[in-house]
Amino acid sequence: MSKAIRERGNWVGWVVAALATVMCVACILWNLEVHTRIGVAVLRQQYMALQLGLALTIAFLRFDPRGQPATRPWLFDVAIAATCFGTLIYAAADFVWLLQEQFYRPWQITLIGTVVVLAVMESIRRRAGLMLFSIVAVFLVYALFADKVPGRLVGRELSPIRLVDYVGFDSSAVFSSPLAVGTITVLLFVFFGQLLFAAGGGAFFTDLAMAATGRSRGGSAKIAVTGSALFGSISGSAVSNVATTGVITIPLMQRGGYTREDAGAIEAVASTGGQLTPPIMGAAAFLMAEFLDIPYATVAGAALVPAILYYLGVFMQVDLIAARDGIAAPEESALGVRKVLAEGWHFLVPFAVLLYALFWVRLDPEDSALFASLAIVAAGFARGYRGTRLTLRTLGRVFVDTGTSMVDLILVVAAAGFVIGVLNITGLGFALTLLLVDSVGTSLVLLLLISAVVCIILGMGMPTSGVYVLLAALVAPSLVEAGVEPISAHLFILYFGMMSMITPPVALAAFAAATISKAGPLATGLAAMRVGWAAFILPFCFVSTPALLFAGGLQETVIAACLTAIGIAAVTAGIAGYWGRQLRLALRVCFVVLGALTLPLGFVAVPLAVHLVAAGATLTLGLGLLIHKSRSKLDGQLT
Repeated sequence: MSKAIRERGNWVGWVVAALATVMCVACILWNLEVHTRIGVAVLRQQYMALQLGLALTIAFLRFDPRGQPATRPWLFDVAIAATCFGTLIYAAADFVWLLQEQFYRPWQITLIGTVVVLAVMESIRRRAGLMLFSIVAVFLVYALFADKVPGRLVGRELSPIRLVDYVGFDSSAVFSSPLAVGTITVLLFVFFGQLLFAAGGGAFFTDLAMAATGRSRGGSAKIAVTGSALFGSISGSAVSNVATTGVITIPLMQRGGYTREDAGAIEAVASTGGQLTPPIMGAAAFLMAEFLDIPYATVAGAALVPAILYYLGVFMQVDLIAARDGIAAPEESALGVRKVLAEGWHFLVPFAVLLYALFWVRLDPEDSALFASLAIVAAGFARGYRGTRLTLRTLGRVFVDTGTSMVDLILVVAAAGFVIGVLNITGLGFALTLLLVDSVGTSLVLLLLISAVVCIILGMGMPTSGVYVLLAALVAPSLVEAGVEPISAHLFILYFGMMSMITPPVALAAFAAATISKAGPLATGLAAMRVGWAAFILPFCFVSTPALLFAGGLQETVIAACLTAIGIAAVTAGIAGYWGRQLRLALRVCFVVLGALTLPLGFVAVPLAVHLVAAGATLTLGLGLLIHKSRSKLDGQLT
């Protein structure tokens, strides 16, 4: 049982633990198709209704109206929790009859829809914040008055009863694909991550990052970048990644010589990038595969090169800052890679199983996660790491922690289902797409710029999955209509939705890092934008040059990746003001200009030859400065 639940010491803690365990066990049984094997027909909506009921019940028992953990819930919250549980258990049990009678709109569907809409809205107000609550509320209010909206955004007339019947019950609204992906696929990967950390995997990957990069200049920051990338691709949350790894890496960077602002910024940018990095990429990748109706392996493959380039920019930034400011390796970097691997090599086995199942056998993601989880259990019971080993007690705690950590995600994707339902029933989705495309005419660049700003604004203060689902429904169709490849459009909105985590005024990851570093939140956010500048240009590169997503041949992909890498390196050197030596203003401008000309922005009328010449000039300049530094150093030693 988790620490938070143990601290309650009352019946609520035990009830929450039991419900969270049921949530996790139900997911495993569903993916093992136990119901089919024993001859019981269960609809997917019945399973989702059960999981939503469990999540709502836990949310109202665990959190007070301010969204804070409640030692003892209010009687009113207990009543709401009981109502949610009873209503959705009934919906799960009688869903077949309800589905058959849906056309006649029986009062039972209205009751279920009303409870679901009110409970989900109140729970996301408590847990996801006012931003998501306000956005969803705007769409619900619009649906009630859609027929009175002037202009091209006019929609069909809906009564309040028809609205709650649809968004709170229909399989195209709350019980649509986002909730299905969250409760069927993502829950298993969260279980996989919780198992890994309970077995000591979190410490192993941190130690591995420290051993691999800790002895180089700026090693403390490179530890943060590597560790957060490994951790973030599993955890799926930039803020929780900062809170978990940042308590170690941020003080380490500060002791190494990085400023408070840079230490917090580096951790925030590295943690945010974890959700853009295969093989797991948090929950958004699975939602993307569902939206695009393509294999998850295709999404992960497309995201690979941009993720490498993202971290290339961050790595170069921290390395050049360290060289410029004379930041050496930290004293704590005494571990060796061989020693760490000798003690924790068994943690690589579950990842090998996961990758083999996903990319070679091409199993469904949920089946791959089950096999990988089984591998962790076997390895974790057989071997420990630095005194941490899986036991039956810790395994039980993993079930509880998985269920409780999934509550917020389930609530967010349920609320996102409301938005999808409103877009469908009112016709607003089609109208928004036409309005946005027509407003920018034939200018794809202008459409991308407007879409990027919309993504950042809508993403402010929202969790990852909510950001993506909302943007996939509102912004991605406009990009696809304008001729952008569907996977490029969805990765574009995912990148800019994630950039809201480091972009003021509501940069949640940067602000969480600032809390640890004791720096100013705004200053940390601005520093994060500087450190992670490459993430703001990469989406434009892969939209205009789909070869970066493996959309062309191997040769085109290699050329595009090399040009992008050289361009990012050059601009980063100009921003940091260092390449072998302190750069004067003229050289900094030269690096930035050459780097910008090297970047393969296909919709800019620049021939490939110009990109290649700029890349050659960049390499010549960079190599010349390094040779000059080496000669100066040699002359100094001789004299």
